[in-house]
Amino acid sequence: MSRHVTRTTLPGMTHVPPPAEELRFLDAELRQLDARRAQLLHRRAWLVAALQAAVPASPTSRTSPVRQVPLDPPRPEATAPGVQNLLLLLGGVLLTLAAAVFTLVSWGDMGIAGRALVLGAVTAAALGAPVPLLRRGLRSTAESVAGLGLALTVLDAYAVQQVAFAGADTAAYTAIASALLAALWTVYGLLPRVSGLRLPLPAALAAAQLPLLCWAISVSAGSYMITAALLLTAGFDTVVALRVTARSVRVPAVVGAYGMGTWGVLAAGWLSWGAAGPSAAARAAALLLLAAAIALGAAWRLPNPALPTGNALAGCLLLVAAGGGVLRVTLPGGWTVPGYLACGVALLATVRTRLPEHLRQGAVQASGTVQAAAVTCALPLFAVALLGPLGWAAQPWSGAPSDGRAAVTVHTPWPPYPWQLLLGPLAVAAVLAFLVRDETRRPWAVTGSACLAWATVMTVPATFQLPYAAALLLQGAATGAALAAAAFHLLPTTTTALALGGSVPLAFLSLPSQTATLVVLSVLTAALAAASARPHLAPLTAPASLVYGTALACATGAAAGWQTQHTALLVLVVPLSAALLAPRLAGPHARVPVEVTGAVAGLLAIGLAITVPPVLALVLALCGVIAAGTAVRPDRRPVGYAAAVLFVLASWVRLASWDVGTVEAYTLPVTVPALCVGAWRRHRDPRASSWTAYGAGLAATLLASLVAAWHDPHWTRPLLLGAAALLLTLLGARHRLQAPLVLGGSVLVLDTLHELAPYLVQMTGALPRWVPPALAGLLLLALGATYEQRIRDVRRVREVLGRMS
Repeated sequence: MSRHVTRTTLPGMTHVPPPAEELRFLDAELRQLDARRAQLLHRRAWLVAALQAAVPASPTSRTSPVRQVPLDPPRPEATAPGVQNLLLLLGGVLLTLAAAVFTLVSWGDMGIAGRALVLGAVTAAALGAPVPLLRRGLRSTAESVAGLGLALTVLDAYAVQQVAFAGADTAAYTAIASALLAALWTVYGLLPRVSGLRLPLPAALAAAQLPLLCWAISVSAGSYMITAALLLTAGFDTVVALRVTARSVRVPAVVGAYGMGTWGVLAAGWLSWGAAGPSAAARAAALLLLAAAIALGAAWRLPNPALPTGNALAGCLLLVAAGGGVLRVTLPGGWTVPGYLACGVALLATVRTRLPEHLRQGAVQASGTVQAAAVTCALPLFAVALLGPLGWAAQPWSGAPSDGRAAVTVHTPWPPYPWQLLLGPLAVAAVLAFLVRDETRRPWAVTGSACLAWATVMTVPATFQLPYAAALLLQGAATGAALAAAAFHLLPTTTTALALGGSVPLAFLSLPSQTATLVVLSVLTAALAAASARPHLAPLTAPASLVYGTALACATGAAAGWQTQHTALLVLVVPLSAALLAPRLAGPHARVPVEVTGAVAGLLAIGLAITVPPVLALVLALCGVIAAGTAVRPDRRPVGYAAAVLFVLASWVRLASWDVGTVEAYTLPVTVPALCVGAWRRHRDPRASSWTAYGAGLAATLLASLVAAWHDPHWTRPLLLGAAALLLTLLGARHRLQAPLVLGGSVLVLDTLHELAPYLVQMTGALPRWVPPALAGLLLLALGATYEQRIRDVRRVREVLGRMS
């Protein structure tokens, strides 16, 4: 128990006990209280845990009287301000609905005075109630009641229209009513006593979106005036968004500006594109200029650096649309794209001015957008000019076409207004080459300019219908210029791609004429081979040269009237050239493509000669010679296997062409070289297994001959096979080699069984039927009696074979 210490204070005397002693007593009392509180908390935690453990597992049990005690009080799922706002919102909605029902349903049951009195009193009360509510600090309630009052003013306007202006035009009355409501709500929101409300001014801004549009509709002003009303409304919203600082007003003003402005711009653009004469185009251009002025004015005043550039981009595009729309109806047909492009390029004049940075950047981006659109319009020309010649692959040497356009429009139509469209990429190439001076963008600009200039030159012959020979010369000159630029390290990646890409349509463009085909393929082969002397071009130009060389060989054979099997011999010049060229190239990145191209050409030669076996055998042998020459290189030793396969296939094809049916004639050309290679391998590596050295070579002949012997009715092959197998068995036993011993012995046993089979069958037929079972029984008894000895014999044989190589 605590000890109570009393003290007595007498006038003129000190404390009894002294303050230090009393402080010590108080500290001791507090420590006792803390210890007691910790003891009680520990006891409470134990009781709570015991009660929770006593609760049954099933939540639906009704037999246990113990209830689970929650450790923490439940957290509320909604905040007090949120509940308040929701209740106020629901109350305002319900009151608004009640007022609407009263106005629409019960309105006719009252006289004019009663109607005016009821509406006026309710509206005035709703609009005046926020004043005392704000004075008492009930802002949310005031906002809800003010919203009800604003909704009642709309109902008042509807009631007035039903009573006094029932026959008036709906659009005109809506325009006037919305203007009055916007003014009324603005004045109400600016009153000193209710200026703290956030709803009236945004509501007034929303109502201000309707007057001009509804007025234009009411007077049947037409599409131009309606579009002007949309744009003027967007301009009003823009001014409000730029001048007002309150977020509750600025956000709806921005939404209205972009919303109404988007509809206005779309309508003005549609009118400009559909204008049939200069007058209509000028009116549409005026609307587009108004929209551009709004966008550029906003870009001038906006503080955020991201939005001004977007607005400047949109404004400059609208300027281009305005000017291009006028030029479209003024200039002759086909000049639409050049007209818009001229307006877009004119925007670049702002780069040298003192306009704000974001305005100049927006103008540059708008100009780039217009230029990209102009190049896109010319893409069909490029596609036909570069891909159209591929159609000649189906009808080669059918006769030279009349001009360059007929040469590319084999199966595709030619787009209209070609040379006007071609001005677009040409102008863009000039802009990129001469006007882009930024160090970071300059390489990209030069690359784009080179590509556009090359594509334009490749398209010029078809565009201006130049003679067929001139088309070949011009495209060849463009391809050669790109190849020369790549050789002298002028944009090497880009110019190499242009040279190789231009060579493909040039080669197909030459297919209509036999002479042109031979000349073009010869020039391409020589030019690309010469370019391969440059190490940075060799990985691409050397394989391309071999490809065109292969095509030249095929074309030469066809022009000479050779059969395909004879042309195959000429195609073999390509893999031979690849084998000779590859070692002289630097690095595997250049050698491998050349060798792969040569191998593919060799396969083509084999395919051309496959119908004539003697020529096919010669082609296979020549391919084997090329492969063997390649295998001489230390880094290409594995190609020797391919050479061996080719030689074997050549011998087999030659034997088949001679109608040779002896199996050994096909297998011995494999066995003999294989055994020679195995002997050389064993000589260099005595530890090499006999299976690795001799297994494949021996099996090639022994197994094939064994299969043939089993189906051979004569005795010559089995006898020779048995003799060869016996010799191999003896050699294997003499030199202690597993492969010849096992293969020779196995083949000898099987061959002997095949030869003795008829006699065994005859002997079996001559014996009584009880003799075979009896012999089998005796054999089993003998094996059982000598089982352990047989096991030792088998192990001994296995050990002997294991000691062999």
